[in-house]
Amino acid sequence: MSQFKSDFLNILSSRGFIHQISDPEGLDAVAKAGTISGYIGFDATAASLHAGSLVQIMMLRWMQKTGHRPIALMGGGTTKIGDPSFKDEARKLLTVEQIAANLAGIRQVFSKFLTFGDGSTDARMVNNADWLDHLNYIDFLRDYGVHFTINRMLSFDSVKLRLDREQPLTFLEFNYMILQAYDFLELSRRESCVLQMGGSDQWGNIVNGIELGRRCDQRQLYALTSPLLTTSSGAKMGKTMSGAVWLNADMLSPYDYWQYWRNSEDADIGRFLKLYTELPLDEIAKLAALGGSEVNEAKKILATEATTMLHGREAALQAAETARRTFEEGRSAEGLPTISLDLAEGTGILAALVAAGFASSNGEARRSIQGGAIRVNDQAIADDKLRLTRESCNAEGVIKLSMGKKKHVLIKAQ
Repeated sequence: MSQFKSDFLNILSSRGFIHQISDPEGLDAVAKAGTISGYIGFDATAASLHAGSLVQIMMLRWMQKTGHRPIALMGGGTTKIGDPSFKDEARKLLTVEQIAANLAGIRQVFSKFLTFGDGSTDARMVNNADWLDHLNYIDFLRDYGVHFTINRMLSFDSVKLRLDREQPLTFLEFNYMILQAYDFLELSRRESCVLQMGGSDQWGNIVNGIELGRRCDQRQLYALTSPLLTTSSGAKMGKTMSGAVWLNADMLSPYDYWQYWRNSEDADIGRFLKLYTELPLDEIAKLAALGGSEVNEAKKILATEATTMLHGREAALQAAETARRTFEEGRSAEGLPTISLDLAEGTGILAALVAAGFASSNGEARRSIQGGAIRVNDQAIADDKLRLTRESCNAEGVIKLSMGKKKHVLIKAQ
């Protein structure tokens, strides 16, 4: 039985989203009493968010589904600095044009999870460049710099860890936590926002904002953080051997996205179903209890439900069917990821494996062949000097390149 009275915190708690809350009783009371506004910030460091951001996006979604108003804050201003939290070195500084392009890319995802509009519980998207770009430095320091002590800022783990490793922390980056705190104050004034959410690594930055709201406006603000997730084997969420698991379809196909969830480790299924789907908890408990080969059915349900959330039911079912035809019937199928290579002159198998993302170097590709993991048109190959040509194409006019049972790419002639 959850200790919370509000639907919002009750659901977040029961599904595993909560790591820390600054004032659990206070936040629970205001969430029970009426509609509240809460936000999460997303810096525009790439043209798409990846699966590591999904927990935060789902928190905003549950906020809206329980009758509250979520705010997605785009970091058009803070991206110009970069969050130093728990990083060994400064982020590469992006140009204004790069940031604008990245913002355009990551905005696409939110409409899949949130309903935007002007209603009391409709989501809002705002950009902190709207106020940060116009700050007068001297006035800002006089009005807000007095509320931050260097002593306290140095005590935060995110700063201490960088200094303990004797890695430089620039004054530019040091300003990030002040600007994030100021974002919270601005949103409380502009949008009556009382809650900031984020990953547990953001706790210190969020608490700074609560303190600033209390000192400047005597406002009662709240913090809620989610646990930083890794897979059971310790890998970071949203990353694979071949790169980031992007949320934009033009950067990662719905099929590859489906496969990412299908390949989840057995021990993660129950936790991932709670976080990344909206299936009822009793149904999740039954799926999580499956053992042996039956756990694969739970993985397929996870993959289809998670893909539906992002790409829609039709794309998810198509990805599931493509996987079934490929793995269960052992034949190539429409919908597999496709790359184009020079088959007229011929392309070496090692180069093809690198191009397909199955290996990061010729040496790694050669080891995969020596280990018996590589197949061309479902035939195992042992020759690392094999060249793929037009004659290698199957009846469908493509070459099906496979690594193990789960990784497949179709190669077409350029």
